[in-house]
Amino acid sequence: MSEEYEMMCGIEIHQQLDTKKLFCSCDSHLCEDGQGAVYRRLRPTTSEMGEVDRAALAQFQRHMGYRYQCCEGTSCLVELDEEPPHDVNADAMQIALTFSEMLEANVIDEIHFMRKIVVDGSNTSGFQRTALIATDGKVKVGDRDISILSVCLEEDAARKVETKGDEILYRLDRLGIPLIEVATGPDMRTPEEVMEVAYRLGTLLRATRRVKRGIGTIRQDLNISIPGGARIELKGVGDLKMIPDYVRNEVNRQKMLIRVKTILNDRGTVAVPFEPIDVTEIFKTCESKVIKGALDDKGKVIAVRLPGFAGVMNGDNKTLRLGSEMAQRARTKGVKGIFHSDELPNYGIEQSYVDDLRSFLGMTGENDAFVICAAREKKATDALEAAVIRANEALEGVPEETRDPLPDGTTKYSRPLPGAARMYPETDVPPTTITDERLQQVRDNMPEFPEQIEKRLVDQYGINQQQARQIVRQSNDELFERIAQDRAMAPIAATMFLNAYSEMEHDGIDTHVFTDDDILGLFVMLKDGRFAKEALPSILREMATGTAAEDAIKKLGVEAVDAGEAAAIIEKIVNERADFVREKGMGAIGGLMGPVMGALRGKIDGKQANQLLTEAIKKILG
Repeated sequence: MSEEYEMMCGIEIHQQLDTKKLFCSCDSHLCEDGQGAVYRRLRPTTSEMGEVDRAALAQFQRHMGYRYQCCEGTSCLVELDEEPPHDVNADAMQIALTFSEMLEANVIDEIHFMRKIVVDGSNTSGFQRTALIATDGKVKVGDRDISILSVCLEEDAARKVETKGDEILYRLDRLGIPLIEVATGPDMRTPEEVMEVAYRLGTLLRATRRVKRGIGTIRQDLNISIPGGARIELKGVGDLKMIPDYVRNEVNRQKMLIRVKTILNDRGTVAVPFEPIDVTEIFKTCESKVIKGALDDKGKVIAVRLPGFAGVMNGDNKTLRLGSEMAQRARTKGVKGIFHSDELPNYGIEQSYVDDLRSFLGMTGENDAFVICAAREKKATDALEAAVIRANEALEGVPEETRDPLPDGTTKYSRPLPGAARMYPETDVPPTTITDERLQQVRDNMPEFPEQIEKRLVDQYGINQQQARQIVRQSNDELFERIAQDRAMAPIAATMFLNAYSEMEHDGIDTHVFTDDDILGLFVMLKDGRFAKEALPSILREMATGTAAEDAIKKLGVEAVDAGEAAAIIEKIVNERADFVREKGMGAIGGLMGPVMGALRGKIDGKQANQLLTEAIKKILG
């Protein structure tokens, strides 16, 4: 193993189940329109140990308010926390038990729900109900057994619609949808192995045939650490193919922070006291857009000295980036950002202002630094306090925290890593006893495993092993089988999933926008001869823009032509190249197939086009 990727990583997967909601009989689908608006503010409570969770406290200190929209048929008084939870959904419990058995985990004989404190507004009650179902399982990936620490059954959170100022609007359609949470041990040692484990667990979950599919129905959390670093949770990774990038970037981020710690410790840098200083007067004529905007809004420019921190906030060819970490903390207090001395002069702040500020702050040492924030005074002061706390944490190395994934494979700070103080017993949900008889019933009705599905696809539909494996890996096996009920469609569907889908995703086109009904309807049109199979990739690309299949066919001009019309077009092409045909004989087929398919692509099947071209050439040759 290369030292570059010396790391430990565990993964948590959260998969929505395709049942009614966990604690009521409401449907578990999303709705477009919310109704009404119930306003709440939430505050953290102490655990049964008398402690307040640090992540909950940090969220509470953001002073947000929350408004909730109800949805007809998908939310009720249970979701509003105005009525106690009903009995646990029996189907959801059964699916959780089945999945636990698939992982060879030890099922708990009496299942109790707990309350997990969540005060970001995503749960109206201020907590999430979760139950431990099983422990000590395993999943085989390659030639290694990856340990499964736990399988839990819990309720999904409300869906964030928008944020305006200090208020977040949530919709209750998603709140209460059952989730399976499966957590591995920190067993993965390479970025690629993390991705493979995520794929394996995902295919096992989908093999139950009782999980939801589509965007947002499955989410991955990564727990990453390196020697000398700390456990960092990356929350809500959606695209499995991006996992190696997130892992590599987090490993590199932690290595960077370890270098920063070494530099600061070698210098003898000590923790900086938070002593904000009003330096507005220095910047009153500054042309920086950020500073001018803040001062016009009756704000101030506040500064804090950072002795010993020069060069680590944005230094060493910008490979040291403590300043970025500090800015992310500051933004949690509502400011757009901060400025620090490693990046100035810049952003409209000229050297003269930097010199005046350094003089005013009494900064004489070569390693002395500063950080400033321009905003309303309280907001600027709170933001700088968060930035200074983060700077001081650098003296210890890598702080434990939760981070959010960004589309480019990097991450940003979200909140402190939650601790055990967020859990306490749920008193409204009675325990569920799991008898030996019930477990035996589960074992007698186990679903097919992914490798069994792959073998059956090969045996029943004549596709090859690689095609079958990729179709299962993509979670398209159920849809494939529905299409392949007409055996003639099986090879076409396999090619679509493997080639057309892969090429679209490579070009940044999301194939998850297609519903099963979209694809089934498209294949009905193909069977009816509305277009040739060669047009399938271009039609899919057009449909991915939101165009209906019918309109896509017309827009692309790929509506099928009858044999007579196709023959006439081909004969015209052959006659225009008669000399070439007489020179090459039947060998002209290869040279003319390109122009023929260029004229008829998507309008006629390639095999039929070849037959008509052969007949046209024979006419010329007599």
